[in-house]
Amino acid sequence: MAAHSLNLAALDAAVIDLDGTLVDTQGDFVAALNAMLDELALPGIDAAFVTRTVGQGSKHLVAGALAHVGADPARLSNALACYQRHYGRINGDHSTVYPGAEAGLQQLRKHGLRLACLTNKPTLFAQQLLSKKALGGHFEHIFGGDRFARQKPDPLPLRETCTALRSAPERTLMIGDSRNDAQAARAAGCPVLLVSYGYNHGEPVSAVDADGVIDRLDEILV
Repeated sequence: MAAHSLNLAALDAAVIDLDGTLVDTQGDFVAALNAMLDELALPGIDAAFVTRTVGQGSKHLVAGALAHVGADPARLSNALACYQRHYGRINGDHSTVYPGAEAGLQQLRKHGLRLACLTNKPTLFAQQLLSKKALGGHFEHIFGGDRFARQKPDPLPLRETCTALRSAPERTLMIGDSRNDAQAARAAGCPVLLVSYGYNHGEPVSAVDADGVIDRLDEILV
C-alpha cells in the first residue's frame, strides 16, 4: 500500500529515477558484467553483487566488479570500455518494466505534473532503454550520469533538472529506489518518495530518510 503524506496539489513536476524504480534492469547488468569479465578472462559475478553495487554509475559498478573478483584496478579503463560495449548490445534485453510504472507515469501527467527521468546510467543507454520499453514519451527530459559534472547523491543533477523543468525544488517530487535519490532530494530541497522494491545497495529502504514509501508508482495518487 502507499504510505506518504505529500500534498500533491503543491507540486508542479516530478523527477523519476530509472534503474530499480521504473525498470528492473538487474538482468541487463548481470549479463553485461559477465560478458565483460568473460572477455577479460576473469571470474563472473551474480545478481546479489549487482543489487548491492548498482546505482552510482557505470564506472563505480565496473570498479566494484573488478574488486569483487580480485582483478587489478589498473584494468578499469579497458574494462569500462568493454562493459559499455556489451551493455549497449544487450540494453533492455534482460529487463522488465515494474508493475504499475507506466500507469503511474500516466497518472502523474494527467495530474498536470511535468516529468523528467534522472538516472546515473549514461544518457544514451537511458534513452535507448526507455524507448525500448515504450516509456520515453512520458518525459520532457531524460538526463543520465554523464549529463552533469556530478552524479546523484550530489544534488547538482536534481537542481539542474528542476531548472530544465521550470519548477522550484520544493514543488518538484523526486521518486527513486535508494538513499542516493533521497540524499540528492534532501540536499536539493525536493520532497522525495521511495519505492519499496528496487536495489538500495542491499539495505532496507524503510531506513532511508524520505517522505514516504510506495509499493507501486500507480499508488502515488491513491
